[in-house]
Amino acid sequence: MKTLASTLLIVFMLLGTTISAQEKSYPEKFGRTLNLGLGIGGYSGYYGYVGHTMPVFHIDYELNVANNFTLAPFVSFYTYKNDYWWGDKNHPERYYYYRETVVPIGIKGTYYFDQLFNASSKWDFYAAGSAGFAIVNHSWEAGYDGDIHYYHDANPLFLDLHVGSEYHINNKIGVFLDLSTGVSTIGLAIH
Repeated sequence: MKTLASTLLIVFMLLGTTISAQEKSYPEKFGRTLNLGLGIGGYSGYYGYVGHTMPVFHIDYELNVANNFTLAPFVSFYTYKNDYWWGDKNHPERYYYYRETVVPIGIKGTYYFDQLFNASSKWDFYAAGSAGFAIVNHSWEAGYDGDIHYYHDANPLFLDLHVGSEYHINNKIGVFLDLSTGVSTIGLAIH
């Protein structure tokens, strides 16, 4: 999946530098953009191994800081249910279920390379870094008296790297692909 996404990003970058529908005026303003994304997380992602994939929802709002640079406060959300085989002398061995909900909160700094790539006005290309912390809540089914932190207690702080591209459908709406060391997302950008 990451190979396919990387290939798509390279194709988008090549298309963006060769298609010249109209010239961009520099410095372009990238801020004042609401990004709504959906990703598939689980095997790695922000906080370690989960063991299966699940949808991750992401929202951020970009603000102009400097020429070709934005900062975006963000929040993401995912939740899942899993099981764990456990028992002791007072409890029969069986699968006990738990639910975990994770809400990453942080800030993403993005640098746009459109000017360097001489990209058309339909395309944006960027590299970014994000940092933040995760609010993690997990609950076990009634009757489980084992270690409630068996799978978890990962460091709630995280630092991720991103590369991405956005295609502008028009001057108000775009679609983006964000490849990340955390959770990669695809989504809608509202300018």
